[in-house]
Amino acid sequence: MIGKLKGTIDEIGEDYVLVDVHGVCYVAHCSARTLSKLGSAGEACVLFIETYVREDQLKLFGFMTALEREWFNLLQSVQGVGAKVALAVLSTLTPGELANAIALQDRAAVSRAPGVGPKVAMRLVTELKNRAPAYAGEAINLALKQELGEGVAAAPVADAVSALTNLGYSRDQAANAVAAAMKAAGEGADSAKLIRLGLKELAR
Repeated sequence: MIGKLKGTIDEIGEDYVLVDVHGVCYVAHCSARTLSKLGSAGEACVLFIETYVREDQLKLFGFMTALEREWFNLLQSVQGVGAKVALAVLSTLTPGELANAIALQDRAAVSRAPGVGPKVAMRLVTELKNRAPAYAGEAINLALKQELGEGVAAAPVADAVSALTNLGYSRDQAANAVAAAMKAAGEGADSAKLIRLGLKELAR
C-alpha cells in the first residue's frame, strides 16, 4: 500500500501527474486544485496517496495534504459519489470551503462541482452534516454556520447574515463576518450593530 510519494515531477496531464521516484514513475490522479499547486517538470513534489486496488486495475490518487485525502474518502461514503465526483468537488472547493458549505447546508456551492446534480448535492450536505466538523481543518465558526443552515440561529444573527448576503457577499463570508462581529459586540447585540461590525470585518 502506497501512502506518500516523494519524487520529481516527470509530466503533468489533464487529471494526473507522473512522479519519478528514483527512476520508477508513478501515475497519480489528482484534483485540478492539486495539479495547479504542483510545480513544473523537473521540480520536487510530495503527494499523499490513496491507493485503489480493483480486480482489473491499481490506481493512485494524489493530494497535497492528508486533510484533502481524508475528504476524498469521506465524500465517497455518500451514495452516488465515486472517485471522479469526489475529485471534481475537491477541484471546486477547498476542504475549508467544503466544510463551510456543509455546515451552512449550502447545496448551491457543492453543486458547482462538475457531475454534482441537485440530488447528490442534497445528499452530501445532509449526510455529512454531523461528520464534517471533524474534517474542517481551519474552518471556523461551524457551530454558528450549522445553526444558520438549520434555520435555528437567533433572529439578529440570521438578519445580519441575510443583509450582508444581499449586499453581494457569499453566505460563507457573511457568516464569518457576523461571527467575528458577535465576538466583538457580545451576546444580545441587535442586527444593526452586527451588520455594522460585520461590514468593518469584511473591509479589512
